[in-house]
Amino acid sequence: MLTSTLFPKSFASDNHAGVHPKVLAAVAEANAGDAPAYGADPWTQAMEDAFRSQFGARARAYAMFNGTGANVVGLGLALRSYDSVLCPATAHINTHECGAAERILGAKLIPLPTDDGKITADDVREHLSVVGNTQYAQPRVISISQVTECGTVYTADEISELAEFAHSNGLFLHMDGARLANAAAELGCPLRALTTDAGVDLLSFGGTKNGALGAEALVVLRPELDAPALFLRKQGMQLASKMRFVSAQLTALLTDDLWRENAAHANAMAHRLADGVTDLPGVSLRYPVQSNAVFPALPEKAIAELQQRYLFHTWDASENVVRWMAAFDTTPEHIDTFVADIRAVIQPRP
Repeated sequence: MLTSTLFPKSFASDNHAGVHPKVLAAVAEANAGDAPAYGADPWTQAMEDAFRSQFGARARAYAMFNGTGANVVGLGLALRSYDSVLCPATAHINTHECGAAERILGAKLIPLPTDDGKITADDVREHLSVVGNTQYAQPRVISISQVTECGTVYTADEISELAEFAHSNGLFLHMDGARLANAAAELGCPLRALTTDAGVDLLSFGGTKNGALGAEALVVLRPELDAPALFLRKQGMQLASKMRFVSAQLTALLTDDLWRENAAHANAMAHRLADGVTDLPGVSLRYPVQSNAVFPALPEKAIAELQQRYLFHTWDASENVVRWMAAFDTTPEHIDTFVADIRAVIQPRP
């Protein structure tokens, strides 16, 4: 029988982590007798109430299986067949979703160069010259990731500026919030401060990376976009028949700020890891540590040796940059052991 003790602690992804005990308990509690299918159950009602409590009374939440599905369905609420999405070149929808938005929605993605995963109104402005020109896909949505794929975080003011620019130009603002919890925990603010209050129109909310078994949500924050959501979720193969088990996970994360506890801990472990190695010769950080991700440049030989013992990804092979991720269940002992091994490889004792 396989057990988790057979595998070393992974620093490759927070997707590698287990499930938080409170989330598992919520699933077990929902596993009591029969309940109506497709969301007509009390657990889904509780989930919807929990999202309204966090994001405002007008927020509509739809439980889904995965982040790609939530992104595609959410973008589909705003896009017409001839529209485009302006996003950072590093965006998950552009790099790691196998062209799902383009294949399923037929939308064109316009990737914008970025040094740190973040874009500004100035990055978007030059692409609006094609508005009204029938030769070009029409800009319709700005999509950002929070946390970005580089581990960096948008402040509430930065998001508000983008939202104001989008709305003043007839565009919508979509947020891929796979790690929104980590951003809010790092900035010490409520979830709505970075979304509802900042002017975000559509949001995919990540649960899986924050301790869920497998649960994400589409959150519609602009009511006039909401009407097709039920139909597009079904069409997009994101409607769970036994939805109570997905909904219960999301409610557990949103109850008593478990989402914040999990995210803040993961962030703290990433800071602990970075602090433990950045004084080493040949080690530097590509991006500031603002979440649960660390992107250090390491000596090439050290990468190969460490990857024989630990799971983590190479981010930029040309500059020997790797990515280390911490999760809700990463412990100080995990970090300290990893740091000791890193130090021994890079600066071995005589």
